[in-house]
Amino acid sequence: MLFHWVLLSLALFSVGIYGVLTRRNAVGLLISVELMLNAAAINLVVFNRYVAPAQVDGQVMAIFVMALAAAEVLVGMAILVMLFRKRKSADVTKMMGLRH
Repeated sequence: MLFHWVLLSLALFSVGIYGVLTRRNAVGLLISVELMLNAAAINLVVFNRYVAPAQVDGQVMAIFVMALAAAEVLVGMAILVMLFRKRKSADVTKMMGLRH
C-alpha cells in the first residue's frame, strides 16, 4: 500500500515539475508549485503513517507545508497583480522589465 501512495505522490510531483518547466503564465506556475508542495505533504503523512504510526510528526509537517503554500500564493498573487498592472499580461517572460 505504501507503494501506491508514493506512486501517487510521484505522479503529482511530476505533473508539477512539467507545469513549472512548460508554463509561461504565472497562474499556471503557481498551480504547478502547489502540486509539488501537495506531493511533498502526501509523502510526509504517508511515511509518518508507516514509520511511526503512534506519532503525528508527519501530519504537523504537512500543516506547515500548507501554511507555506498559503504564504506562497499570497506573495505570488501580489507579484502577479503588479505584473498585470504594469504589462497587461500574466506572462512571466516579461518579468525582466520590472527591474526598471
